Amino acid sequence: MRKEPQRQEDRAISLLQKRGMMRLSEFIEEGITSATISRMEQKGALNQLSRGLYRLPDAPLDGNHSLAVAAKLVPNGVICYDSALAFHELTDRIPPYVWMAIGPRDWRPKITRPRIQIMRFGPKEFDKGVQHHSIEGVDVKIYSPAKTIVDLFKSGKHQKAFYDSNTGFAHATQAMKDVLKLRRATPSEIAKYAVEAGIWEKIVQPRLETLTINA
Repeated sequence: MRKEPQRQEDRAISLLQKRGMMRLSEFIEEGITSATISRMEQKGALNQLSRGLYRLPDAPLDGNHSLAVAAKLVPNGVICYDSALAFHELTDRIPPYVWMAIGPRDWRPKITRPRIQIMRFGPKEFDKGVQHHSIEGVDVKIYSPAKTIVDLFKSGKHQKAFYDSNTGFAHATQAMKDVLKLRRATPSEIAKYAVEAGIWEKIVQPRLETLTINA
């Protein structure tokens, strides 16, 4: 009677060594019961990162650990805004939570740990500029530098319209300056995403031209 639970524990450890972290539903799909996972957690063989999400206690911790956790909890989401900037090393800001975009019809999850700020992107912008990065064995979707800049400008447009604030535009302009200086994106890449987002002529083009006119 004790061999099957032990075999499940061994399989759970083996899977986590390969995948980095797993949700309870993924364990169950692999034939490992919730009782086994609960028992392993009580023994200290697993650490619970968030509700229903586990990893090995001695697994190496990446500097972008919170992004991997967010990607497991919101598998359809894409890291965006300041969290994407931070990943690409384009800002000194440390976001107080993970910014994550979901599609217009995606389920909006309620997550308390880690802190995740969910943003709903439209169908024309959600699937554009998505890159895949491996963090702690987890496939994490993150918007490219050029796409992130345009997303910040679009957010700045909303801030201006609803709060009469130029803070968002200032932040996006500084980020675009840093992206161009570090050559992490080209003007043409930024222009392409800005045209697709419908904010090229009045918002992005004049600011981009100012930054590149003497470059």
